[in-house]
Amino acid sequence: MTVFRTSLRNFLAHKGRMALSAVAVLLSVAFVSGTLVFTDTMNTTFDKLFASTASDVTVSPQGADDDDAPQTGRPETLPASLVEKVKSAEGVKSVDGGVSSMSVTVVNAKNKDVGATNGAPTIAGGWSDNDLKSMEITSGHAPRGPTEMMVDADTADKHHLKIGDELRTIAVTGDFKAKISGIASFKVTNPGATIVYFDTATAQRELLGREGLFTGISVTAADGVSDEQLKKNIAATLDAPYKLQTAKEAADAGREEVGSFLDVMKYAMLGFAGIALLVGIFLIVNTFSMLVAQRTREIGLMRAIGSSRRQVNRSVLIEALFLGIVGSVAGIAAGVGLAVGLMKLMGSMGMNLSTDDLTVKVTTPVVGMVLGIVVTVVAAYVPARRAGKVSPMAALRDAGTPADGRAGKVRAAIGLLLTGGGAAALLVATQADKAAEGSMFLGLGVVLSLIGFVVVGPLLAGVVVRVISALVLRMFGPVGRMAERNALRNPRRTGATGAALMIGLALVACLSVVGSSMVASATDELDKSVGADFIVQASNGQPIVPQAQKALEKTPGIAHVTQYKGVNAKITSPDGKTVDDELVAADATYAQDLRRKTVGGELSAAYGKNAMSVGDTYAEEHGVKVGDTLTVAFKGGESAKLKVAAITSDDGNVDKGVKYTSTATAEQYIPADKLPKNLILFASADDGKEKEAYTALKSSLAAYPQYKVQDQTDFKQDLKDQVGQLLNIVYGLLALAIIVAVLGVVNTLALSVVERTREIGLLRAIGLSRRQLRRMIRLESVVIALFGALLGLGLGMGWGTAAQKLLALEGLGVLEIPWPTILTVFVGSAFVGLFAALVPAFRAGRMNVLNAIATE
Repeated sequence: MTVFRTSLRNFLAHKGRMALSAVAVLLSVAFVSGTLVFTDTMNTTFDKLFASTASDVTVSPQGADDDDAPQTGRPETLPASLVEKVKSAEGVKSVDGGVSSMSVTVVNAKNKDVGATNGAPTIAGGWSDNDLKSMEITSGHAPRGPTEMMVDADTADKHHLKIGDELRTIAVTGDFKAKISGIASFKVTNPGATIVYFDTATAQRELLGREGLFTGISVTAADGVSDEQLKKNIAATLDAPYKLQTAKEAADAGREEVGSFLDVMKYAMLGFAGIALLVGIFLIVNTFSMLVAQRTREIGLMRAIGSSRRQVNRSVLIEALFLGIVGSVAGIAAGVGLAVGLMKLMGSMGMNLSTDDLTVKVTTPVVGMVLGIVVTVVAAYVPARRAGKVSPMAALRDAGTPADGRAGKVRAAIGLLLTGGGAAALLVATQADKAAEGSMFLGLGVVLSLIGFVVVGPLLAGVVVRVISALVLRMFGPVGRMAERNALRNPRRTGATGAALMIGLALVACLSVVGSSMVASATDELDKSVGADFIVQASNGQPIVPQAQKALEKTPGIAHVTQYKGVNAKITSPDGKTVDDELVAADATYAQDLRRKTVGGELSAAYGKNAMSVGDTYAEEHGVKVGDTLTVAFKGGESAKLKVAAITSDDGNVDKGVKYTSTATAEQYIPADKLPKNLILFASADDGKEKEAYTALKSSLAAYPQYKVQDQTDFKQDLKDQVGQLLNIVYGLLALAIIVAVLGVVNTLALSVVERTREIGLLRAIGLSRRQLRRMIRLESVVIALFGALLGLGLGMGWGTAAQKLLALEGLGVLEIPWPTILTVFVGSAFVGLFAALVPAFRAGRMNVLNAIATE
């Protein structure tokens, strides 16, 4: 109990010094807890949605796509006569035939797409009694004919739609208009999908092409009949294979489809939380190291009156335990707030998440508490162990904690060994022949070099700080020299403080190099290989509807339009092996639109009758040569014998490994209603008419806002913007680690000022002004920040360069160092140092000179 009380007294006595470390723990735990709460809430939202929309048993076509958005633009269907068969099964209470399609775009009177902008689908369907399970009509009435439709309340609110407004629906069967007759609200949270309803006959005719078809049948069980039993009864009634799912199976399938996306988000955010936690460890280690050094005399007195090493060690660890508990409790509470903030942010981006579904599982606070406490205690272990080694006599002489020169040499040797091992692993990664093999060495090199730099930090501090000081501080005269000596006074402390900043900036530099290289490589590849003047595709990945294609083909000034569609098939090679694959069916002009290097034959010949091409990787694996015949069983169509007319090189990245055939060949073996629609259209202008054709194309497709018309400049900029958006999200998440690192610099300086109180008093006594004192501390902070930035940026560029060499094996062969970003981050680090020093410098400047000199 004596040790416990002593620890509690010390913790409360130094609560101001502990505050910043507690903030580091708080931020790290908050990010972990917030991520768990946010993803659990999303899971709850989707679970409720799937549970509310799933019938006791659902009957679907056997070949129905999970996402209900096939490339044909029309969902797989069931005959309406099947409803009566299902109704005759034992245990059936009611049956509803349903129509639903996600291959639609809905636009308002201003020709603006009213669909979601966050990737959520636009779903059009026929209104039925089954929809009353998840929806309720809150205004107007259900659609009663071909000129009426109903929209969901969220979409109506977002786009200011009201009853009587006319909307145009674009489907592969054509465009049709209807006026809003009613607005329906979800009984549970709608994550962001746009829902429109028509009467059943209109939905069948306009979405499926004719009446008498359904996309699914919803079955309700009679009282006392289980879903599983009902499923068996229906299966026994049907004489053809259909996809039957119970409510649980349908909900599980929906959850699995969404779950992969949620898992990626969850683990990515937890990864960044882990980085922040790692950075926080340095802050905690520094805090306790300095607290132990400042209490050397106190520890010596404790040892002199009988305290054992174990008791001193335990006393420091108990203080760390208090810090971990306080920081973790606050972090868990902050995590819930962070989750709510993320929900609001997602709401502004179009994904609706209600706080009514806020889910805080029991495991979340447990994980937060364990994580925060364990990390804090582990981080404090080394300073605690060092405190236990202080001998009573050395402490009473104010000798401080014992310096172990041999330990420093061993540390430097281990650090250099790890750094060398990391560099060797990175070098091996750059020499790999396959990306999969090289990625293992890349990961090993990143880990070893990072640990090596952290361990060898004190040794590097002695060299790097002197170089930075020579370039930055010497112009400030004696104040600059004092700032340099202060930074070099304790290389271990400077190394640990700089390492915290190094980690975050290393990742920023690495990702900047990789992102810039990806954009540069793709741009270079486009310049070399793409010959088409224009590219037309949907922003949401949907196929291009025939009416839009016809409008494009009629555009004046266009020399040719090339179709490009993906066709699924089973391909059997001469060695007898069959694989599920996809062919690209394109027009012969695609050979002009995309310049593909061939290693055998002519690519133009692959667009002839009953011909195709393969990539050289496939050809090598299966022993395929030009002139060989492959058996191709087209999905939804017939089998064909196609002659290999060309073998393309897989060195590039555009259409790497793609197998080509002609549009005519695909049309010959696949029925028209099963033939996929075009994913992309390529177009080239008449010579010298590029600008006029570009304007005309945009005008031709103005009625179809879901499609983007891009020339090569637009396409490159779009690619750059997409990579830039991804990097901005990553930088935003890494900002947490950098904030913790800044707190580390603030904490180090604050404790350093307390440690040097008497020295500061003497400097003031011999003539150092307050202004000079504050400048000295600010310059010390700048040097530490630039030290961490220099190490981090150098390390990150090394990682990024090695990663780019692996990407070169996948066709991204251009290395580009984003020097403006690197220099901006480096200069920004100096401002970070200035900012971090504001409070410590201000407090140092306000010290009373006599009281400071009298401090022991």
